[in-house]
Amino acid sequence: MRRLALLPVLLLAGVCHAGLFTDDEAQAKIVELQAKLQGLDARVASQEQTQRSQGLDILSQIEAVKGELAKLRGQLEEQAHDIETTQKRQRDLYVDLDSRLRLLEQRAATPAPAPAPAVEEVKPGKGKKQVGKTAPVPVTPVAAAPEDPVAEGKAYDLAFNLFKVGNYQGAVMAFQQFIQAYPQSPLASSSQYWIGNSYFNLKDFKSAIASQQTLISQYPKSPKVPDAMLNIATCQQNMGDSEAAKKSLEELVAKFPLSDAGEKAKKRLAAVK
Repeated sequence: MRRLALLPVLLLAGVCHAGLFTDDEAQAKIVELQAKLQGLDARVASQEQTQRSQGLDILSQIEAVKGELAKLRGQLEEQAHDIETTQKRQRDLYVDLDSRLRLLEQRAATPAPAPAPAVEEVKPGKGKKQVGKTAPVPVTPVAAAPEDPVAEGKAYDLAFNLFKVGNYQGAVMAFQQFIQAYPQSPLASSSQYWIGNSYFNLKDFKSAIASQQTLISQYPKSPKVPDAMLNIATCQQNMGDSEAAKKSLEELVAKFPLSDAGEKAKKRLAAVK
């Protein structure tokens, strides 16, 4: 009976002991979780620090790239200015050279004084001509009156000045009028070339090609022929006809390999290969 009376007490003590053990285990779990949370907090803080550090590095890299881009833009602008200046200088030199060639052509076109004609003297006799000391009888050759070189030069200057200032439509008309007025002038072929060049600057590539082809056919010995052929190839390239442009360049190199236009054609052909 005494043992039966102690049984509930022993059971209560076991339950209490089990309850105390469960609390300790829960406490241990809590401590373990807190440790894990602290570890996670530390890892998160480390990651945030790393990201901030990396973010600063990225920002620094971005700023460095921006600085390099600004530097490159400055260099490109400087190079573009240098190229523009060089091209302008080349155009001015080309215009000056063309003007000098024009003056030389005008001088060459001016007829030189005719040499004194041979004089044959006739001595009285039996109808036979003999050289003697009688008074000479000069024979004056009949020559056509030359055109006014001053008016011719002024007409060409007028047309060329229109081209230089960018009035290409006016230049076309002026050069056409010059060719009509002075068809035998040594400057006629140059005028035909500048007509084609004026059309090129007006973006009228078909008219430019036709004008340069007229130069090549009517003035085959003109020094402007290589430049005219190069201009034709450039027009064809601008029209999107690469095959025709290539053929024109190859023809130019074949016919005028040592000319300045021929050298430019070689470089263009090398670039497309």
